[in-house]
Amino acid sequence: MPPSKDVVKIAVQMMGAIPQLIELNQAKPLSAVVKEVCDAWNLNNSERYALQYVDGQQAYITESNRGEIKNGSILQLTTAPDHEAVKLYSGIQSNHANIKTDSLKKLARLSRDVAFAQEFISRNGLNQLFLIVEEENNTGEALAHALKAFMELMEHDFVSWETLSPTFIKKIVSYVNVASVDPSIRQISLAILENMVPTSRALFELVKHEVTLDRLIALLQEMIQPLQLKAMALLIALLLNANEPERRDMMDYLGEKNLRQFIHKNIVHASEPIGDEMAHYLYVLQSLTLNLLEHRMRTAMDPYSQEQRELLQSLRHAAFESESESSAGTFNTERRRSLCTKEFRKLGFVNNSNPAMDLHRIPPGLLALDSMVYFSRHFPSAYSRFVLENSSREDKHECPFARSSIQLAFILCEILHVGEPSSETAQAFYPMFFGQEHFFEELFCICIQLLNKTWKEMRATQEDFDKVMQVVREQITRTLTLRPTSLELFKSRVNALNYSEILRLRQTERMHQEEILAAPVLELREQLKPELLKLIQQQRLLHLCGGTLFRKISSRRRQDKLWYCRLSPNHKFLHYGDVEEGIESPPIESLQDKVPVADMKALLVGRECPHTKEKSSGKQNKDLLDLAFSISYDVGEYLNFIAPTRYEFCLWTDGLNVLLGREMVSERTQTDLDILLSMELKLRLLDLENIPIPDAPPVVPKPPSNLNFCYDFTHIEQ
Repeated sequence: MPPSKDVVKIAVQMMGAIPQLIELNQAKPLSAVVKEVCDAWNLNNSERYALQYVDGQQAYITESNRGEIKNGSILQLTTAPDHEAVKLYSGIQSNHANIKTDSLKKLARLSRDVAFAQEFISRNGLNQLFLIVEEENNTGEALAHALKAFMELMEHDFVSWETLSPTFIKKIVSYVNVASVDPSIRQISLAILENMVPTSRALFELVKHEVTLDRLIALLQEMIQPLQLKAMALLIALLLNANEPERRDMMDYLGEKNLRQFIHKNIVHASEPIGDEMAHYLYVLQSLTLNLLEHRMRTAMDPYSQEQRELLQSLRHAAFESESESSAGTFNTERRRSLCTKEFRKLGFVNNSNPAMDLHRIPPGLLALDSMVYFSRHFPSAYSRFVLENSSREDKHECPFARSSIQLAFILCEILHVGEPSSETAQAFYPMFFGQEHFFEELFCICIQLLNKTWKEMRATQEDFDKVMQVVREQITRTLTLRPTSLELFKSRVNALNYSEILRLRQTERMHQEEILAAPVLELREQLKPELLKLIQQQRLLHLCGGTLFRKISSRRRQDKLWYCRLSPNHKFLHYGDVEEGIESPPIESLQDKVPVADMKALLVGRECPHTKEKSSGKQNKDLLDLAFSISYDVGEYLNFIAPTRYEFCLWTDGLNVLLGREMVSERTQTDLDILLSMELKLRLLDLENIPIPDAPPVVPKPPSNLNFCYDFTHIEQ
């Protein structure tokens, strides 16, 4: 009798036969198990058969994955992958269109399975698919299935993308470049090209040459969301794999074609909501565009550069033009130098005799100079007013324009993450970014005027410089969290958040802290904590029962496969399985795999996870590490997760810790606990003397007969 851990109780079914309930001995060879199943149904030639999952992607059972079979799994007896590969290889060569199309459709479905893919590729199946794609007479459904099968087979990395023939690649390119081709074929073709781009420099250059930026812009303008998504994916792949000069040239060309304005109008403000994948691509495009400023940000001013000296002098001329011109002819060189020094001091440079020294600080380097010059040229009235107004104040109350501008440019670089690699998972783009061509400079112009306004509101002196900059940073970050859809809206909101409002918000937050620090209140807090923690635990488990859609991250591209995981209502199993795009909440019965909660050993996060160890170095993977967690449930067995957001990461790790009988340690737990404690404390501390409290809650009023009173404000922000 083998140990119980080597035996799993499963059901095996076959079309037209009575299902079998068997005890699968994991120590027995799989071929022997299949033979026993065939013998029970009086089937000969057991080598022609294999076991396969009934649900999900219907993966074949092999010696390498049989350990994943759990008690209660339902399998089916089907044709072995090698025989199925031979059958489909013959079917896709059929002269009958229906047989060929059906074979390609089944091939596209089975190619997701690694065992079948290996058998089909070993029989030269990929070359047959190449011939089908390259034939002129294959169009429509058959071609779509052939391309889908090719994509799935290449996903297994048995064959290098570099082995593709030029004829095949040009055919794929032609499907993208011809507008009359069916959108589904163009979508798959775009996905194939996207996969090719990162694999080698030669393929990158080929795709970049054959699929022009004009063509990608045209595809983005077709207003078909799946096609837009794939076109954006290819565009981002080209930008990410281009070198610095190429990326700058591509960005300049996209700017000439007003791509940002199109995105702002037709994607950001489209009637359909933006999906997670498109949000990620918009974030990457924003990050790559802002990173074009990195070179200037990391370059200190060269006092011997004629161009840079002229830019610096232009600031002085723009502010003191009439005064400089009138005195230039009457003063000698020494007096003229003294006048320049005086004017640079009025501009707010610390080193007024050699203002280039102020711009040696990196970051922000020359980016600060560029921003100041942009402000002086595009907003000359506001610039002159800023400088002249402050130069006429008492020395101790003047706001130094240059010093403030340099520090503000530095703050904006930090807030906007200029020079930082884009995250593999982030989706936090600013909608207003795509509405303005010179976003950084325009944002600087708004914020430098805000800084002057805040300086006056605070009645600041030179000693208060750091305090003013802290307030300005807070004003900017608080406003950006509101995600304004345009710079005009940002300007109105950030100006409304004046110094008095910042003080009020700080005071409210401080009073809240003081309220909860009194000794009797602290004692009451401790009494309430256990009950509220149980409430949080219930919410976490309820969230796990609802389940979450997770995304697998491949080494080549972000959008790979989707899978779903949820906790059973009795909290005894974690059910999981792959799902198709577009399925939001699959029923628990469709998730073919499960992990018993009783078998869970530990929860691993970040660098401890096995699926992040190979990615544990590099700044670009920091965000990925922050979202990674794993469950170990058997010796060497792990269930690996990449949470879609930090919020989901906190809820899942908390819920799993509850199942493991451990404390919830995420930052979200502390936040939720503080909110609940604050609410409960306020209720407990209310002065309710002589106020009758009803025993029953009030009756909920009937819903209104219509909702015509509801008003949509979103068009105002556009």
